[in-house]
Amino acid sequence: MDINLSMKRSKSLIFKIFLYFSIFSLLILFFVWVFQLVFLNNYYEYYKTNELKNTLEIIKKNYGKSNFNSILENVSYNTDFCVELSSNGETIYSNIQNNKGCLDTKNSKVIKRKVDFINSDKEEFKLKIINPRFNNMTLLYGIKLNSTDYAFLNTSLEPIDTTINALKNQLIIVTFLVIILSIIIAYFVSKSLSKPISKLTREARALSNGNYNVDFNVDSDIQEIKELGSTLDYAKDVMKKTDELRRDLLSNVSHDLKTPLTMIKAYAEMEKDFETDKEKHENDMNIIIEEVDRLTILVNDILNLSKLESNIEKLNLEEIDLTKLINTILNRFKIFSYTKNYEFIFNYQEELIIKADKQKLEQVIYNLISNAINYTGDDAKVYINVKPDKKKVRVEIKDTGKGIKKEELDKVWDKYYKSEKKYKRNTVGSGIGLSIVKNIFILHNFKYGIISKPSKGSTFWFEIPRNK
Repeated sequence: MDINLSMKRSKSLIFKIFLYFSIFSLLILFFVWVFQLVFLNNYYEYYKTNELKNTLEIIKKNYGKSNFNSILENVSYNTDFCVELSSNGETIYSNIQNNKGCLDTKNSKVIKRKVDFINSDKEEFKLKIINPRFNNMTLLYGIKLNSTDYAFLNTSLEPIDTTINALKNQLIIVTFLVIILSIIIAYFVSKSLSKPISKLTREARALSNGNYNVDFNVDSDIQEIKELGSTLDYAKDVMKKTDELRRDLLSNVSHDLKTPLTMIKAYAEMEKDFETDKEKHENDMNIIIEEVDRLTILVNDILNLSKLESNIEKLNLEEIDLTKLINTILNRFKIFSYTKNYEFIFNYQEELIIKADKQKLEQVIYNLISNAINYTGDDAKVYINVKPDKKKVRVEIKDTGKGIKKEELDKVWDKYYKSEKKYKRNTVGSGIGLSIVKNIFILHNFKYGIISKPSKGSTFWFEIPRNK
């Protein structure tokens, strides 16, 4: 219920991308309009002032040269500047009548400022004045060419023709086009981004409902979305495998618990309801004790595995004589030599010191030998090989059974994994010993593995770094 409410309150990805893209486009248009309406005149003034200065420099530099007249004509033709040259107070050149927006040369204020400049010793002067002819701000610039000759240029500092109106009309049209294009582009961009994510969301929702037949592969050229799909695919496989293991674990643990409990109950009721001789009583009690021991092993193994997988267990490293440890463990299995003719062949070197957690290493070797007893061949032989070199000690525990198929080698470390789906009760052990072994190897950072071929037995191996 809370999730649904949260989803209703939150906005969809399509809406958010569409919204952000639209806001971005509107901000661009806003700044364009601000520049057009607020800063255009300032920029136009700055631009015209610099252009006027450069033109005066060209006139001054080329004044008196043989090609000056053609240069002056080019300046007059290529710019909208109003040019006037005077010599000894008389006008010798003017294009004021031809150019729109020029100052009225008969304006008394303009005449007075020109006269004041000519009578002064200044090299140049500048005047901003309202042109009464067009009521626009105009810039008048004067420069001294020599002792008798002067050049005067003036230009409007405001666009006085239809250019500004055309620009505004054009900007209005561009604004509408940009808004329409932004909406269209935002829609398709948001659609292309949200489509694969929406698919991943639907598949993830189906996965959360226990449907593992989902596909997280998406048709997208965005690396992060592809990686998300791959990660979800991996998570799906892990969840599927975990769910299968959970069902197997429940099934097998239930079987392991049911059998000894049934036997304990049956023999206990027999002892309660019937009078038996001493030998029969003793035998029944031994069976009850053996089944209780089996239950204890199963419960302890489940607890140990839970601690290892939760990273609760810590290593207690110490120096160990590996040969002595294996011999001690083999003594526990002598009962199988006496009762079932098992043969344990131990190839080793005397006093081989390594560093490990003694209790956990003992658990590893015990479980691997138990596994070999369960699956060895009719010859009932189990081989334990210890192969040291300068850097490591390799321990191999080998059976002579049917072996393991290549595609199943990585699965044998799983809890209650069986090469056959039908559960077969082990001779010894709880069925989760190899999973405990794997977690102890990981905790120690030992290399480990299996070598097996069908009909030629299996060899479980691990390597312990040599104690320096």
